[in-house]
Amino acid sequence: MIASAQPAPAKGTLLIVVTEDFYFWSHRLPLARGARDAGYRVVIATREIDHGDRIRKEGFEVVPLLSLRRDSANPLREFRTLRELVAVYRQVRPDIAHHVAMKPVLYGSLAARATRVPTTVNAFAGLGWAFTQHGLRAAIVEPVFSLAYRVTIGQRGSVVLFQNNDDRETLVRLRAVEKDATAVIRGSGVDVEFIRPVAPPSGPVAIVFGARMLRDKGVGPLVEAARLLKQRGHDIVVRLFGDPDPQNPSSYTADELAAWTLSGTVEWRGATTDMRRELGRAHIACLPSYREGLPKFLIEAAAAGLPIVTSDVPGCREVVTDGLNGFLVPAREAGPLAAALERLIVDPELRARMGAASRRRAELEFSEQRVIRETLALYDSLSAADTQ
Repeated sequence: MIASAQPAPAKGTLLIVVTEDFYFWSHRLPLARGARDAGYRVVIATREIDHGDRIRKEGFEVVPLLSLRRDSANPLREFRTLRELVAVYRQVRPDIAHHVAMKPVLYGSLAARATRVPTTVNAFAGLGWAFTQHGLRAAIVEPVFSLAYRVTIGQRGSVVLFQNNDDRETLVRLRAVEKDATAVIRGSGVDVEFIRPVAPPSGPVAIVFGARMLRDKGVGPLVEAARLLKQRGHDIVVRLFGDPDPQNPSSYTADELAAWTLSGTVEWRGATTDMRRELGRAHIACLPSYREGLPKFLIEAAAAGLPIVTSDVPGCREVVTDGLNGFLVPAREAGPLAAALERLIVDPELRARMGAASRRRAELEFSEQRVIRETLALYDSLSAADTQ
């Protein structure tokens, strides 16, 4: 049974469903705090790995999901996941269910429909690896996902929430969603008081990358760009922060990443618990991803006042205006990536000017408080519409 860890809610019960507890902690904790402070009882349903106790100490209720796995394609496990979610919804009886990412959106929507949850928010943090593929695989996978979304997420009292307009237009074009049942809130926000610019470090020009170690994040082109830049005689260090993700089909292995480090091309450091410190030790931020929702690493880099080099793809181009606070380059291509990085490596004044523009943009567009305010307003509007 779920213990009551909070007083009787003034606004009802908010159930947030995410795949893993560490993702909730890194990307949705501020929203949960804001909802609690606004009068909601907040319950987190997630696969509990290593952050459950920390979440409970925040005063939230945690419901461990035993069957949910991002990488599972076993029909029996998927059915157990759906059945488990239905049981959770019947027990928690949420007024609002906020589903984050693909499987919570699909199965959470079905569970909400089965238990007559009045209001659902189906949030995409990007469209995932299925929409970054090319060729035959994309031709098969993309329509399957689109059909699944069309069947599951369209219901009265629901909204499909995107982090950028490109993703919204993609699913509208595929007829997976109706545009008038969608909204855009740009990312999960950054604490612009916690992450602030510091004086540039001395020594070699440091380029920092922060994401899971996936092919889709552009790790390969960045490693090749680093090799090219070192061959041209530039004194640089490229630090990669993030772990492999064995549940993702595009993940590198630890052995592959260690080999690049041993060769001296880049430094793979694994995941960090202090990205603020690592941003403060860098001169340039780089994320040459193939597609994103709205990457937290880039808005943190903007808050830290760094110039940014990233791909001209959905999500990434939400953070960077080419030539203003960084450079946009073609995805999957090491040559243009190296050229853009080189412009910043050789010109400290350009780095300073673009870094200041990044900071202004973070303050105006990507603050945590703005995201919380817009999301709570969305909850209120959906609840009000449901009572009419």
